[in-house]
Amino acid sequence: EALALGIDLAKQEKADLVLATDPDADRMGVALRNAEGDYELITGNQIGSLLAAYRIDRMRAKGWIQPGQEKSCCLIKTFVTTDLQKEIAGAAGMKCVETLTGFKYIGEKLGIYEKQAGGRGKMGSEEWRKKRIEKSTFFVFGGEESYGYSGGDFVRDKDANGAVLMFVEAAAWAKSQGRNLLEEMDGIYRKHGLYLEKLGTLEMPGAEGAKQIARAVESYQKNPPKEWGGRKVLGVNDFEKGSHRDVDGKEIPKERMLIFDLGEGFRVAVRASGTEPKMKCYFFGKKKVGAGEDLAKAKKVLADLLSELWKWTQVDAQKRAQGS
Repeated sequence: EALALGIDLAKQEKADLVLATDPDADRMGVALRNAEGDYELITGNQIGSLLAAYRIDRMRAKGWIQPGQEKSCCLIKTFVTTDLQKEIAGAAGMKCVETLTGFKYIGEKLGIYEKQAGGRGKMGSEEWRKKRIEKSTFFVFGGEESYGYSGGDFVRDKDANGAVLMFVEAAAWAKSQGRNLLEEMDGIYRKHGLYLEKLGTLEMPGAEGAKQIARAVESYQKNPPKEWGGRKVLGVNDFEKGSHRDVDGKEIPKERMLIFDLGEGFRVAVRASGTEPKMKCYFFGKKKVGAGEDLAKAKKVLADLLSELWKWTQVDAQKRAQGS
């Protein structure tokens, strides 16, 4: 709905893409024109993956990141953002730092890296980049699945203005190579694997609803299912218990969030919303695709599997919320 008017205008103008931000300009949504002339909404995970891959590629091409310096560079994402970005970082020899949900945690990491580098002072961007690579960590890109992104450590929050600039630059570069960003996304899938995600939200309004949500999440903590939608649960990561550390060795704050490993690249993350009486369920699926494999068919198969997991979850979570 938010992009509907923009898409109508784009059809008249035959525009390549539609970009929109929310009123306070921290989130950005995107629609891309496909080969049939229709416009496809792409997810926050896809936007972030496109930007991450583009920025790594172009920073290397421009010599901003020299061979051997990749280990001093990073992407930052939240745990509930696609692991495709972790794969992209790893393939480039960079670390991927994962945080809890909320851009404040990404901003906190940037503050730590700045302090480790000894502060920027009045340095220009090139000198500051070199210093971070030599003494600390150079931030390439970061974001959340909920349409928030950042491409520079001078903004410690999600920044739709900067995201728009990054995205149109990526689109212009792809067009100069005779491609569009939907083709770029498919190229990323073929190179790194097909990663798809689905967000399901269970809403229970009112004070009683908030209690039911808490009851459901607590039930998953105390009595995790042995199977999830027909898939065996291989392990559970409970972020409210024990000690969890990120790739930098920094302890991760406690949060009532659970991630269930279902094997073969499938995961489910469950957490209560921090602002509303909702339980959010994040579903992740992964599949390697061969060079000649029908990518559209593979996407449908994987998307259908995630939808089935969500259907099962709705029934199971409702039972747990009711205490049954």
